[in-house]
Amino acid sequence: MPDLNERLLPPKPASAMNLRDAVNRPSASGRQPFQGVDVSGLKKRGQGLRSWIRVDASGNSQIIEVDKFSMMRRCDLPARDIRLLDPLFVYPSTILGREKAIVVNLEQIRCIITADEVLLLNSLDSYVLQYVVELQRRLTTAGPGDVWQSDGNRRRSRNNFDNMFGNTSPDYLPFEFRALEVALEAACTFLDSQAAELEIEAYPLLDELTSKISTLNLERARRLKSRLVALTRRVQKVRDEIEQLMDDDGDMAEMYLTEKKRRMESSFCGDQSLMGFRPNDGVQSISAPVSPVSSPPDSRRLEKSLSIARSRHDSMRSSETTTESIEELEMLLEAYFVVIDSTLNKLTSLKEYIDDTEDFINIQLDNVRNQLIQFELLLTTATFVVAIFGVVAGVFGMNFEVPMFHNPHAFKWVLIITGICGICVFCAFVWFFRYRRLMPL
Repeated sequence: MPDLNERLLPPKPASAMNLRDAVNRPSASGRQPFQGVDVSGLKKRGQGLRSWIRVDASGNSQIIEVDKFSMMRRCDLPARDIRLLDPLFVYPSTILGREKAIVVNLEQIRCIITADEVLLLNSLDSYVLQYVVELQRRLTTAGPGDVWQSDGNRRRSRNNFDNMFGNTSPDYLPFEFRALEVALEAACTFLDSQAAELEIEAYPLLDELTSKISTLNLERARRLKSRLVALTRRVQKVRDEIEQLMDDDGDMAEMYLTEKKRRMESSFCGDQSLMGFRPNDGVQSISAPVSPVSSPPDSRRLEKSLSIARSRHDSMRSSETTTESIEELEMLLEAYFVVIDSTLNKLTSLKEYIDDTEDFINIQLDNVRNQLIQFELLLTTATFVVAIFGVVAGVFGMNFEVPMFHNPHAFKWVLIITGICGICVFCAFVWFFRYRRLMPL
């Protein structure tokens, strides 16, 4: 492990080593100055160094430590774009195309893609490590010159011919697009796996909830719906970000970093050649007469003609290449837009199933509530019938003489007549309830 760290980490500067030796060296009195203070650690914390994983175009990876401002100068990015990659903050999924880099923030994948390298924050997350491994595998499997070698000599010669004149094959993706493809694939796979896990957990729980409504099942369903809403929001954000890129041709053209770098290098080489060609053409003969109103020198006219021709050629070539690169990137984004849209459809179907389950549960609860209301109605009617006996008992309990009291069969007839009247009243109420459809027939 120490050998691996020494090989991956950048070498320490000599000034820092000399400073550490000077600090650790004992003084004349035998005591060490600044005892217990790690100067290199303070310097590291003051600079805000962070560990990054760097993957170049050849598939080689290494761990580097770069501070925030050095990364901003290295990739020509503003501070707000670097802040998007900070793991301490939670930002929605974003894909930003800048002048020299592409800032990607897709779920766990937070990286900076340039024309030559990919920079990720060093993390122990399994998805980040899988992204690095998959990117290395794809970069080492098929290099820029080995794309068509397995299809015959005809395509190989055509590829060499295109590479000779600087043209890019339409079936070849540049380095930044391949890195972006792996990031999109990792994000879509991660979201799809979470959606699949949610489906596996949701459907049995909802089926159990429909058969047995309990507090525990309702609490589990509530947590499930909260997770579903959060996951749907994340998937929707990734989908909207891809759709926004597909709708904006300028943003897609801005993300073609390899082409912009090639144009910059070619224009720089052209300017250097013209600067080297100008002094030789600017030498005039001493014996040649100089007129007071002379025409521009031949060198300037030649330089102007060459610049105009070069600008026209570059503009035509850049427009064709930009259109072609936009088509390549649009096809790439469209493929993963279909994948993320399929994941969103799964979550939408699951949400609809949850809504249907909630409606079914509400219907069941309403049915139970209606049954309780009907039972309460019958109980109230029976209580009214029983109250009739109380009224009769109160009337006959008065303290006055009635000849009926001396008849031995009077009590029996009072009970029979009161019971018949109560039953008639109860039946009348039930018939009224059914007539008014307050109770099922």
